[in-house]
Amino acid sequence: MEIRSRRGILKNAVTSAAAAFYGVTSRNVAAQVTPLVKKNATAKPGASGQAPLPFTSVVSYGNLLFVAGIGCPFEDTIEKQTNWVIDQIEKNLTAAGSSLEKVLKVNVYLENIKSYDRMNAVYKTRNWGKVFPARNTISPAALPGTDRGLAMDCVAYL
Repeated sequence: MEIRSRRGILKNAVTSAAAAFYGVTSRNVAAQVTPLVKKNATAKPGASGQAPLPFTSVVSYGNLLFVAGIGCPFEDTIEKQTNWVIDQIEKNLTAAGSSLEKVLKVNVYLENIKSYDRMNAVYKTRNWGKVFPARNTISPAALPGTDRGLAMDCVAYL
């Protein structure tokens, strides 16, 4: 009796299901599977690769982009802070080959939840495409570091 790992059993099950669904042999299905690679989506060629903080601003995995939280570093109205943060997200997305129109999910972290309506008034004016992305808005106990007013992160596709 052969001992098999869960991963091997699941891989065989998925291969068999794909073969049954698409009408191809399991050998062809296995050959079509390509591994996904996680990479820094905005890295500059020749850069040292050493980040000052232990995270990457934008990571791609397959055709998905994960944009780390971007907070506003200055005090001002929530409207100006919201515009600034979304502008920074848009710059990161553009550098990685995407856009606001391709954002699937946004998380908004508001320093003061009473600012929600004013933040939302600015948020909805931006070009998110035909369908707004899914969104969570919360008010954490505090924003990290020098962030003021709000911070946002998102998931987009290429």
